[in-house]
Amino acid sequence: MEKDIILVDEHDREIGSGEKMTVHREGLKHRAFSILIFNSRGEMMLQKRAASKYHGGGLWTNACCSHPRSGEEIITAAQRRLFEEMGFSCDLEKIMELSYKFTMPNGLIENEYDHVLLGFFDGEPELNPAEAQAWTWIKIEDLKKDLETSAANYTPWFKLIVEKLSNNNLFKK
Repeated sequence: MEKDIILVDEHDREIGSGEKMTVHREGLKHRAFSILIFNSRGEMMLQKRAASKYHGGGLWTNACCSHPRSGEEIITAAQRRLFEEMGFSCDLEKIMELSYKFTMPNGLIENEYDHVLLGFFDGEPELNPAEAQAWTWIKIEDLKKDLETSAANYTPWFKLIVEKLSNNNLFKK
């Protein structure tokens, strides 16, 4: 786990760094990335966060999310973390950026400038149990239905990403 993460302003300009847990306790804006993985059937990979995660443990979310290290390019950081968390690699491309601020049930604050990346993969991941406790493929229409009825089972940033992608017609199905 990275100890220091990159602090940014509202335009994603680096303004410093901070210790990860301090940044989340104080709600400081920081750089992050979220990876969406699809297979050739158009299904999205979901990860169920390990129960031991510092927040959001046991919740379903996108395939991988994390923070780049100081001086590390977003794509490089994302590929590194995807392999560390899910045990596979694939090409990734940035599809959007967004900012959000959520207070988690344990009082930690996710105040992130998030780079959302897209990749394609048809295999089975090899989960790092410290990061993820389960995974599944889901059709977008089934995901949207589940988000309507069981939103509490998902991380707040993932719900926002799905909403933004749906509103911008970036989901084909």
